[in-house]
Amino acid sequence: MTDFYKEHSKVYVSVDCIIFGFETNRLKLLVGKRNMDPGRGELSLYGGFVEEYESLDEAANRTLETLTGLDNLYMRQVGAFGAVNRDPGERVISVAYCALINVKDYSKELQEEHELEWIDVEKLPKMYSDHNEMVKKAIMLLRRRISTEPLSFNLLPELFTLTQLQHVYEAILGEEIDKRNFRKKIKTIDFIEKTDKIDKITSKRGAALYCFNKRAYEDDPCFKL
Repeated sequence: MTDFYKEHSKVYVSVDCIIFGFETNRLKLLVGKRNMDPGRGELSLYGGFVEEYESLDEAANRTLETLTGLDNLYMRQVGAFGAVNRDPGERVISVAYCALINVKDYSKELQEEHELEWIDVEKLPKMYSDHNEMVKKAIMLLRRRISTEPLSFNLLPELFTLTQLQHVYEAILGEEIDKRNFRKKIKTIDFIEKTDKIDKITSKRGAALYCFNKRAYEDDPCFKL
């Protein structure tokens, strides 16, 4: 470190990870209880301070991988939160990141180790500091991007039914979608491919299974659902 900027006060910078999953047709949020003061025991997002050697993205990726054991996750910066009194301990500016994971990919052992739980976003209680505001802004970001980015595939297994896909859209948008119109639109999208496999577990009749073709998506600059 240098001796520059000594005349200015220093602040802490942290990252908070807003991790969404999809289960039982609901959008879920991964939360836990703070194990440090201030706010010990309060419901909270999972985060950490940015180290001197890290960029913001690197700190968020480190935090996510430590928490989930997964890498190469969908991750987007939601925004910075810097109200003067947002943290009663010190002056802390937090940069929030949104991540999407398939709940079934998340290790139960890691979830228990970090004492975390999945909570329905529609029934979210009051959390520490401004974490509810972070979640609210993250959901708004997802709603803006779901028509231009294939977000739903990050929340689903590799093979999925059209009903599962529709439920993800409805969970993120917070409203029901007309089934006929939705399926009509899906049929026009090249990167959602129908496979020769059948789902005989969640569908009594045996629904067709689909998959996401990433290469086809990257070749489609005009995607909008």
